[in-house]
Amino acid sequence: MKGKNKKKKVIISTVILFLITVVICYLFVPLFSSLKFGLDLQGGFEILYKAESIDGSKMTQEKMTATYKTLSKRIDSLGVTEPEIVLEGSNRIRIKLAGVTDPESARSQLSTVATLTFRDVDDNLLMTSDVLSSGVAAKVGQDNSGNPAVALSIKDKDKFYEVTNTISQKSDGNNMIVIWLDYNEMTDSFSKEKSSCGTSGSNCLSAATVSQGFASDVIIQGSFTKDEVQNLVDLINSGSLPSKLTEISSNTVGASFGDQTLQKTLVAGIIGVIAISAILILIYHFAGLISSIAMIIYAFLVFLVFWVVGGVLTLPGIAALVLGIGMAVDSNVITFSRIRDELYNGKSLSLAFKEGSKSSFSAIIDSNITTLLVAIIMFILGESSIKGFATVLIITVIVTMFTMVFLTRKLLSMFIKTGYFEDKTKLFINVKKEDIPDVSKNEKAKKVPFAGINFFKHKKLCFVISILLILIGGVMFAFKGFNLGIDYKAGTNITIISDEKITKKDLVEDFEYFNLKTSSIQITDSEIDVRIDKSLDGDQVKEINKYLETKYDSKVNIGVVSNLVAKELVKNAIISVLFALIGIIIYISLRFKFSYAFGGVVALVHDVLVIASLFAIFRLEVASMFIAAILAIIGYSINDTIVSFDRIRENLANIDDKKLTKEKLEEVVNKSIADTFTRTIYTSLTTLVPIIALMVLGSKEIFNFNIAMLIGVIAGTYSSIFIASTIFMIIESKNIGKPKKIKKIYTDEYEEKKIKGVNC
Repeated sequence: MKGKNKKKKVIISTVILFLITVVICYLFVPLFSSLKFGLDLQGGFEILYKAESIDGSKMTQEKMTATYKTLSKRIDSLGVTEPEIVLEGSNRIRIKLAGVTDPESARSQLSTVATLTFRDVDDNLLMTSDVLSSGVAAKVGQDNSGNPAVALSIKDKDKFYEVTNTISQKSDGNNMIVIWLDYNEMTDSFSKEKSSCGTSGSNCLSAATVSQGFASDVIIQGSFTKDEVQNLVDLINSGSLPSKLTEISSNTVGASFGDQTLQKTLVAGIIGVIAISAILILIYHFAGLISSIAMIIYAFLVFLVFWVVGGVLTLPGIAALVLGIGMAVDSNVITFSRIRDELYNGKSLSLAFKEGSKSSFSAIIDSNITTLLVAIIMFILGESSIKGFATVLIITVIVTMFTMVFLTRKLLSMFIKTGYFEDKTKLFINVKKEDIPDVSKNEKAKKVPFAGINFFKHKKLCFVISILLILIGGVMFAFKGFNLGIDYKAGTNITIISDEKITKKDLVEDFEYFNLKTSSIQITDSEIDVRIDKSLDGDQVKEINKYLETKYDSKVNIGVVSNLVAKELVKNAIISVLFALIGIIIYISLRFKFSYAFGGVVALVHDVLVIASLFAIFRLEVASMFIAAILAIIGYSINDTIVSFDRIRENLANIDDKKLTKEKLEEVVNKSIADTFTRTIYTSLTTLVPIIALMVLGSKEIFNFNIAMLIGVIAGTYSSIFIASTIFMIIESKNIGKPKKIKKIYTDEYEEKKIKGVNC
């Protein structure tokens, strides 16, 4: 009868779990479709401006805010639904316009100063655009002949009447009002542009004879096309920019580029998730299935939070999500490993679950907080793609704590409480019944994984290998430096996709036609990457883009980075890494002690240097996402190290300080590494799977990022075992036998009584 009740409870719990999974999967597609996608996933235009005051004075926060508002108005007139305008530093503005199909028109409309002025024939200023109505100052209209014209709405009619009345009283043909757009005192004058006024290309928009004072609306007429009139109307209505904008970087992504990138990344992500699920089920059986379902819920909640906060999903963001899935599974692996340990010590399944969940909590909290710390530093100091990566990483860490800790445990607890799996530990978590000792018969643990391995037997060899690799990388860096991408080197990167056969010779000749020298040309299948060390301006980008599209019937993507941006990115990259290391030292010192923190940071520096060395040796490109990878590995590696440190601290707590020797210390540390080795391998495996999936199937734009992550995960696993623990052991062995410092907690009065022999 009891058996039937247990089965019934399991069936009910399974149905509940199945329904939850079905609902989540059903809601996944509409949720994903409703997300905002960045220009790298749907095509569009990104531009970074340096803002300078028109009159040469210092840029203030008020001027930057005014510029921001004016640009917002202009973007509204472009019809972009989800624009991003971000103020960076004290004088830079980054604009991302996803979905824009005509980047050159957008570039022109955004940066034009658009100062409308009314002047006399001698170029004296009569009125500014202040006399016009706010909001809709201009409309598309027609002149008396039915040609396109601009209709201006006058707000200050008294001022307008006064000026026009004064002008009407002049003689000898001087009774004219000239309307200018962006009048330049150095180059513009009515005497020079009288014949071209009102034509395309002239700043002189209109010159009208005034015979009497009037206070009605005004028509600007000339030989304008309908599109030119519409552009003038949009510029006038968007207001005058309070600052001069200089383009310092830009990137244009065709819609087809974005579609291909999104499809490739999604396929890679889905395959990565399926592979992780298969591994978890293979290793942990039913508990692995629960973890896989929790992982699907986790991914859904990450997207849901991202949708709620109005985030814009980018390629680096998806990379962070896929990476986050691999790292999030670690929380379950830590818990499952602890449950297994308790079972191997003879505990019942229900008690093993309770004790294992409790003992794994501190390691999970510490490892996730250090990753969160690094992500926050990335968000504060990073720019553009790095900030997007950090945003998703922050969300994944927070959601991990809810889904992979709270939710997974609740689901497991629901099934354990049925009692069905109590004698089916093999089915539940892949622990054979015969491996569980009978504590009532004083049986000792029958299975202790990796107990016979001495992890420190070859510690000197490990140090030599690491040092040699880093030295070789250092020599390569000293002689050749890094293969810097345009993010850090400045210049222009051009990607061409065409079905036509294009040779390097053809492209060299093409760019020589524009007096440009290519620094590298890489051809893979139908995609070609061209690097130019010079930063092209907007007109050059437009001209080259049109030329290549026309000649090769191709799709072209052009990215430009100036020296100013490159220097800023290098500085921010160095500061980000340093702050991450300092933050980790402080946190681990508070949670553990300095010997742990020092060992952990040495391991992190080792990982960073190994990645940098291999990139220098194999001449892999170092771009902005390389720093995101470095910071992500810092978060991952310290996550791995903390799990080992947590077990070392726990095992050392069971040793009497008086009985602790150097040999005993090494024995305890070695046992701790053995205790956590299974978890370390499984976590590394589940993290590597999505990375490899992204490398093989994902977009080439994040290929080098994934290479850095691949190297970093392997180096991080290695350093957690052989570097961090060894450094900790060396420091702690020097403190063995030394008297511990006891804080002075008594008062001066107590000390005085003690000297006099008074009883206290």
